[in-house]
Amino acid sequence: MSSDSKKKVAMVTGASSGIGKAIVQKLLKEGWIIYGAARRVEKMADIEAMGAKVLSLDVTDDASMTTAVQTLLSAEGQIDALVNNAGYGSYGALEDVPLQEAKRQFDVNVFGLMRLTQLVLPSMRMAKSGTIVNISSMGGRIWMPIGGWYHATKHAVEVLSDALRMETEPFGIRVVVVQPGAIESEWSSIAAQTLRENSQGSAYQSTVEPMAKVLEDYQNASSPNLVAKAVSKAVNSRHPKRRYATPMDAKLYIFLHWLLPDWAWERLIASAIQ
Repeated sequence: MSSDSKKKVAMVTGASSGIGKAIVQKLLKEGWIIYGAARRVEKMADIEAMGAKVLSLDVTDDASMTTAVQTLLSAEGQIDALVNNAGYGSYGALEDVPLQEAKRQFDVNVFGLMRLTQLVLPSMRMAKSGTIVNISSMGGRIWMPIGGWYHATKHAVEVLSDALRMETEPFGIRVVVVQPGAIESEWSSIAAQTLRENSQGSAYQSTVEPMAKVLEDYQNASSPNLVAKAVSKAVNSRHPKRRYATPMDAKLYIFLHWLLPDWAWERLIASAIQ
C-alpha cells in the first residue's frame, strides 16, 4: 500500500459505536481507505477526523443502501471488503415479543445485511476479488432462552454466509463470519432495556430478570478491539478462515454447544442464568 492508488477500500456498517468503530480504527491504521456507515452520522465525527469517510446508511432503507454503495464506487471505483456489522439485539420471551419487533430484528440483522451484500457483489465479481465479513455472534451457533428471535437472526446469518461462500468462490470472493462473544458495547445495554420493556408483567419474569442482568454484565466484558483484530485477519488474508470466534468465551460456548447433548446444554444454561 505504497500509494493511494494501491490502497484497498472497505465499507464498515454500524460504524457509529462499539465494534464497528473499533474495526474502522483498526483498518485505518493499516492503511485502508475506509467508509464508515451508520444512521447516526454525528457519532462518527471522531473516525472522520482520523481519516475515515462517513456515509449515512439505514440498512432497512433500500434507497439509502443503494446511494451509499453508489457514492463509494463513484469515488473509489472499487470495494475490496464489506464488513456487515450493523445489527442489534432484541430480547424477550417468544410469547411476549410483538411480531412487528421480531420482523424489525430480521430486517436489520438479516435482510439489510443481505441486501447490502447484493449491492456490492457485482463490482466484486467484475474485479474477481473481494471479501465479505459478516459479524454474526456466538449466538449464531448457540442459543439461550429469552433470546430466541435474536438467535434466529444470527443463525440465519451463519447459514446465508455458508451458502454465499460457495456461490461466490468461483469469482474470487471470500466470505467470512466473525462470532463475537461478550463484548463491551452499547449493544448490551440496549438489549437489556428492550428486554425489560418487552417483558413488563410477563409470565416469564423469573427468567427475564436474570437474563437482563447477564446482558448488563456485558458492559464490563472484553474490548471490541478483539473483534477488530479478527476482522483485520479476515480482510488481509488471501485464505481467511471461514469463521473467527472471539474472545475465549465465544470459543468455549460454541465448543460446549457442539460437545454437549441438548439436555446437558439446557441444564448448563439454566444454571448460568439462575
